Amino acid sequence: MDSKRYKKAYEMIEKEKRYQLGEAVELLKKLPTGKFDETVEVHFHLGVDPRKADQQIRNSLVLPHGTGKTKTILVFAEGEKADEAKEAGAEYVGLQEYIDKIKSGWLEFDVVISTPNLMGKIGRLGRVLGPRGLMPNPKVGTVTMDVKKAVNDSKGGKVTYRIDKLANLHLPAGKVSFEPKKLSDNVLMIINAILKDKPATVKGVYIKSISLTSTMAPSIKIDVPSITLEAKK
Repeated sequence: MDSKRYKKAYEMIEKEKRYQLGEAVELLKKLPTGKFDETVEVHFHLGVDPRKADQQIRNSLVLPHGTGKTKTILVFAEGEKADEAKEAGAEYVGLQEYIDKIKSGWLEFDVVISTPNLMGKIGRLGRVLGPRGLMPNPKVGTVTMDVKKAVNDSKGGKVTYRIDKLANLHLPAGKVSFEPKKLSDNVLMIINAILKDKPATVKGVYIKSISLTSTMAPSIKIDVPSITLEAKK
């Protein structure tokens, strides 16, 4: 976004205000945007200590209205499971061919799924896939024998998330072009999931802040008490 457009968007947001979800969504859709359909994101700052193993937050969920993005999926599978993955719509299915391609620098995919029996063979790809958040993991449902469901979930709006070193989370919630209700539904689903992920050992304030933003726009701060109450309904 150019500086004039960003400044105009910045001036439309009351910096000290904590918006209700409906207000925030409506405002976000009114902000000047770029020449593409921007991704809407929900940003959290949590009252957890990511250095502690029992306060790590890593999970996945399927958004009710999808992300607005078509994902390219690679499945490591053989035999009947490979056939299931292909039938479900995975773009790339196989084993050694794709291991070799990834080692050579190929990364033209958004999601990687594997059957459990093949993890020993693809574990060597951890140095490449791990830092990019692409390594299959049973915690987020990408190491599974039910490859059909995993592919369908990924195609249908599944998002994975993991807390960073500063206790922040960033999750996509759709596109600016989405209807307000669809955006709100997705955001509430995300907040509900984060609430359920609260570690038992966390004391004090769990969700310190929530903001809504799009790719090229300033963030809009959300009123945490009201939106968490709404998400629990």
